[in-house]
Amino acid sequence: MAWDIAGMAAVASIGDTPDAIFESLCRRRSGIGPLRAFDAAKYRTRRAYEIDDRGDGGDRSFRATRWLRTVIEAALADAGLEANGALYPVMVGTTLREQRSAELWWRHAAPRPDPDRLDFADALRDVPQAGAVHTIACACAASLCALGMAADSIDLGLADTVIVAGTDALTESAFGTIDRVQTGAPDALRPFDSDRAGMIMGEGAVAVVLRAAGAGRRHARVRGVGMNCDARHATAPDPASIRDVIADAHRRAGVDPGEIDLVMLHGSGTHLNDAVEASVLADVFGACTPRPAMTAIKSMTGHTLGGSGLLSLIVAAVAMRRGSVPPILGLTDPIAEAATLNLAREVMPANPAVAQIDAFGFGGINAVAVIEKGSL
Repeated sequence: MAWDIAGMAAVASIGDTPDAIFESLCRRRSGIGPLRAFDAAKYRTRRAYEIDDRGDGGDRSFRATRWLRTVIEAALADAGLEANGALYPVMVGTTLREQRSAELWWRHAAPRPDPDRLDFADALRDVPQAGAVHTIACACAASLCALGMAADSIDLGLADTVIVAGTDALTESAFGTIDRVQTGAPDALRPFDSDRAGMIMGEGAVAVVLRAAGAGRRHARVRGVGMNCDARHATAPDPASIRDVIADAHRRAGVDPGEIDLVMLHGSGTHLNDAVEASVLADVFGACTPRPAMTAIKSMTGHTLGGSGLLSLIVAAVAMRRGSVPPILGLTDPIAEAATLNLAREVMPANPAVAQIDAFGFGGINAVAVIEKGSL
């Protein structure tokens, strides 16, 4: 089976459309900046990849919801699905939902929010094309898990079109937790570099319109999505499970490793995650000639949490259309585990036809998608 991405949209710290984000990546434009959402003096890490939309009044409630509405409406318009009475299921991958809105109220920095509006289902009720809304909270693999569930829904005949999205805004509780548990205090996210010091949160939202294959124009075709959850450790990735989910994605897509031209790495910038991902990929693609190009966009967008996998997928779709792969910013001395990988240190001219997208979350929640070049 296969499914087409008929429309797509995204907003992140480095751009507000898929093409703008791609161009920023190729220009090595990072979204990192001084932490603005809350008092940075409380934390060791004092920088983040934030969307600059707060104005002069301090942090605001419901930013994640506003981005979600914006990208869903833009993706529908991109797909040519204007409001005509049809309703489409919506699957939203997220890690934090609207936790920041509740924090602002708790800190007396904003009025008490309507509890119903903390639920994306209620928040999207006035989007004319939005049908039943399902929130998928699968940590940092959430939006790719949502993509897999949407594909299953189409295969089961439950819908012929599904809106898949992801959104997350910085929250102080999550930022503070990460700041405490990481051994270092990174000033930037540097995936696969020997001097990487850990993960830094980013903000963003992304949406795609997924339709049964052959329904019309497409940015890319989804060939298969693999998902698993090993639950072996709260934070440490398990190499066997990551190897298994990659193999499952390849099997579902009907490809072997030698047919993958591009890998969008999870690349969280943490010591263990990068080492495990690199070692597994070195094993999976070790016999391939040539080896696929690989890049990690979190080096410029930060870790956008629940939407990060789908954001990487959109960047892959643009890369296949434009014939180039953006670099990994800050990669000067790759880790030993990545020695045999074809990591993009500069903009890499390429003509990828098949791409693999990795997303690995806390608790061993893993998702990998395989897509092929679109027709646009």
